[in-house]
Amino acid sequence: MSSTTPTLHFLCGKIASGKSTLTAQLSRTAGTIVIAEDEWLNGLFSEEMASISDYMRYMSKFREVMGPHVVSLLNEGISVVLDFQANTIASRDWMRSILEQTKAAHKLHVLDVPDEVCIARLHARNAQGDHPFTATEEQFRQISKHFVAPSPEEGFNMVMHNVDTKP
Repeated sequence: MSSTTPTLHFLCGKIASGKSTLTAQLSRTAGTIVIAEDEWLNGLFSEEMASISDYMRYMSKFREVMGPHVVSLLNEGISVVLDFQANTIASRDWMRSILEQTKAAHKLHVLDVPDEVCIARLHARNAQGDHPFTATEEQFRQISKHFVAPSPEEGFNMVMHNVDTKP
């Protein structure tokens, strides 16, 4: 076990804003693992998820199980990158509940990318076919309506990323 304080990294950014790309960069730090929500949900529930409400139901169940696991990893000195969306206050509250059970440090990585750039990236990602889920532009807009940018009042250690805004 490392003598370094473990860190919980979590990401806030709309669909195709670069969260998974940033996750890959963060994962290169020694003693760090990634837990990617999309990969797990796709592997466990892909055939049952046909709508956003299905996603919400399965995501909630998945988090109930994954939360204690993340706590145990952090308490064992392992840093964790949660490739989950931290795009709502409720999601960030769930992540805070994990932190409250540990002595881990944390970083809320915020990716502020214009919608037009995210949509162009989404189209490119869909064309490549290597992402577990394909979202339409309509779904992007529907999901983005629920996006709530974090505020300093939430008390997180925010890291703002200067993201390349090219599609």
